Amino acid sequence: MSAEPVDPPRWLNPGELESWLPVGGLLLRLPAALDAQMQRDSGLSHFEYLVLANLSEAPERTRRMSALAALANGSLSRLSHVVKRLEAKGWVERRACLEDGRYTNAVLTGAGWEKVLDSAPGHVEIVRSLVLDVLSPAELAQFGDMARRILTRLETPEPDERPEEPPCRN
Repeated sequence: MSAEPVDPPRWLNPGELESWLPVGGLLLRLPAALDAQMQRDSGLSHFEYLVLANLSEAPERTRRMSALAALANGSLSRLSHVVKRLEAKGWVERRACLEDGRYTNAVLTGAGWEKVLDSAPGHVEIVRSLVLDVLSPAELAQFGDMARRILTRLETPEPDERPEEPPCRN
């Protein structure tokens, strides 16, 4: 049996390395800074805040758990653990989908809505301080465009994934 030839690694050239290293640092340090602010000011992890914020913007403040996991960039298992903690605090409820029993919806409660309203100003301020204020409007537009292109590359759906379905009515 003969082994197929392996392409040599496409090493970064000095210019690519000079650009990539700060991006790698940003990917590590920005999430940690966002999480630290949220913990300090609101007692939430950044992921918990993203879950609450995503629910706050959904129709009827309701999303299917699977859709919410995708929006919050987490696994269904991780989301389930987070929602359990948020339920214990009275901020989220899980409800069976009345139209299709295979699905479970997460619903933001009134108390959860208040938590989002209390937490959002600090989050917006740190986003402004760490990212938006250091970029010109043109740079911010370019940064957004670049991020969308990279996200598109990352979001290649698996062959067995189905498109998102709307939440069930409760």
